Amino acid sequence: MVNESSVLFLCVHNAGRSQIGAGWMRHLGGETIQAYSAGSTPAEQVNPMVVKAMAEVGIDLTNQKPTKWTEDMIKEVDVVISMGCGDTCPVYPNKSYINWEIDDPSGQEIETVRTVRDQIEKLVRELLVKLLGKE
Repeated sequence: MVNESSVLFLCVHNAGRSQIGAGWMRHLGGETIQAYSAGSTPAEQVNPMVVKAMAEVGIDLTNQKPTKWTEDMIKEVDVVISMGCGDTCPVYPNKSYINWEIDDPSGQEIETVRTVRDQIEKLVRELLVKLLGKE
């Protein structure tokens, strides 16, 4: 168990899944977990449907901007969550790597985005239990 951890959520465009993951981690983990998100090919903006779906559960992503991951970013964190970036995610020793197979919410209706949001929430809650030893 770790008292303070840092988690980086990665996906290709950093506009959907990784933003949802980092949003949930910040919301649920509070100050005990540092949450970051990035992508290999960042989009211009966070998916508006993702912003809307997260707002429905009280998480504001309006100020988030898609960011390209850097090697320094990955070296600094304890856990790297891959969410659909495949071979573009680098692997470094002494890191915990987890791959979550989550459908891409890009171009989807709000109902599908809500399903993705809820799947990621469940996975983030499970990860928090592992990192903090509590719910």
